[in-house]
Amino acid sequence: MSETIFTKIINKEIPADILYEDEQSLAFKDINPQAPVHFLVIPKKAIATINDITPDDREVVGHLSVVAAKVAQKLGIADEGYRTVMNCNEFGGQTVYHIHLHVLGGKPLGWPPYTAKMKEPE
Repeated sequence: MSETIFTKIINKEIPADILYEDEQSLAFKDINPQAPVHFLVIPKKAIATINDITPDDREVVGHLSVVAAKVAQKLGIADEGYRTVMNCNEFGGQTVYHIHLHVLGGKPLGWPPYTAKMKEPE
């Protein structure tokens, strides 16, 4: 897997607004927020897509949800609610090929998450 922007954030080669860090994960504010609160939780282990998760990755992938809940509580969005999303590959909306859990909150979030007509494949 080639180095991504997230690898550079993990290695502190580029700055990020870090909200939480431990030996397995990092949480930081999204640079293009889609809600009043929008942060990402990433594993420090490089895993390109959900399809690349192995049984050995169960603990770290589950840990991302634990961190998401902890940071959501810290930011004051846990009680009202929030959304977590993990995109997979191009049609799933993934743009950085290092798995990451989006956490969005701070306002009511509708479903589906968009109002525009679904895009047809080109």
